[in-house]
Amino acid sequence: MAAQYFAERPSSQSRPTDVDVNVRSVSFTYRTDSGVFSHGHLDRGTSLLLHTAPDPPPTGTFCDLGCGAGPIAVTLGLLAPSATVWALDVNERARELTARNAATAGATGVRVSAPDEVPDDVRFDLMWSNPPVRIGKAEMRNLLTTWLDRLTPTGRAVMVVNRHLGADSLQRWLIEQGYPCDRITSRSGFRVLAIDAGQEPRAGSTATRSR
Repeated sequence: MAAQYFAERPSSQSRPTDVDVNVRSVSFTYRTDSGVFSHGHLDRGTSLLLHTAPDPPPTGTFCDLGCGAGPIAVTLGLLAPSATVWALDVNERARELTARNAATAGATGVRVSAPDEVPDDVRFDLMWSNPPVRIGKAEMRNLLTTWLDRLTPTGRAVMVVNRHLGADSLQRWLIEQGYPCDRITSRSGFRVLAIDAGQEPRAGSTATRSR
């Protein structure tokens, strides 16, 4: 049942549950459901990201990669109401929840989409993500590089990864691929990592990025 959060159409019976979020200057209630990541609660990793990521710019084009029920996308939409926030997930139920939750919270800049429906010319000034590490290492790495390469030249990605699910090895791998990746914080078994597209790749990188 837990693995269904990265299925296109979860088969689990719907069991909606509302969750309250109070973070930074925003408060809202969002609906979760079975078959979607973190049913019934705001998971610790996402909470850590929301509390510790640098403030988003007031405007721009943002991305929540693997949005689930939308707590990250809604937070970004409320913190930066002039921005466009693309909330992306393969899970149909997750997209429906995110659209509902954004509308309920008044986050009018949130645009919900399946990843393969985002126009090719869209580039992101900011990406916040609790990425779906349980899809497997190879798939996870491919997913991240695909979307990191869509950052603008000055764009930034901030993501949270469980240390026990490979956060440190993922950081090393990203650096080897030419993505300058720094740790913002480490708490409760999670790492919050930041990648700044405008930085020069670190010495020892094995690849040069191109967009």
